[in-house]
Amino acid sequence: MQRIGNNSGFTLIEVLIAMFLLVTALLGTAAVTTTVIQGNAFSNRMTLATTLAQDKMEELRGTSYSDMTSGSDTHNSIYDRTWTVTFDSPSTDAATVEVAVAFSWKGENRTVSIATIRSK
Repeated sequence: MQRIGNNSGFTLIEVLIAMFLLVTALLGTAAVTTTVIQGNAFSNRMTLATTLAQDKMEELRGTSYSDMTSGSDTHNSIYDRTWTVTFDSPSTDAATVEVAVAFSWKGENRTVSIATIRSK
C-alpha cells in the first residue's frame, strides 16, 4: 500500500515528546524564578537593615562626644535598631559605638551590626 501526499509532517509521538520537554523546561524556570524572587526580597531586607545601621552611626558621629547616649528604636515595626555607646577609660578619651539592626526572616532572627571607636 502506498501513501498519497506529502510525508514531511510530525508524528503524534514527536509532538508529545516536544510538549513534554517544553513543559519540563518551563516548570524548571518557574522554580528558579521563585528562588530568585525570594533571594531578592531577602537582599532588600538586608540592604535596608544596613542602611538603618549606617544612618544611626552617621547621626552618632555628628553628635558631640559628651552627648552620645545608648538607645533603641523600631522602624516600620520590622526592624529593631539598638545602639550602644561604651565610654572607655577616661585616660583614652575614646568610646566604642555599636549599632545593631535586628529583623526576622522566615522565622529566623537576623542581625546587621556595625561598630566604630570614636575619640573626643
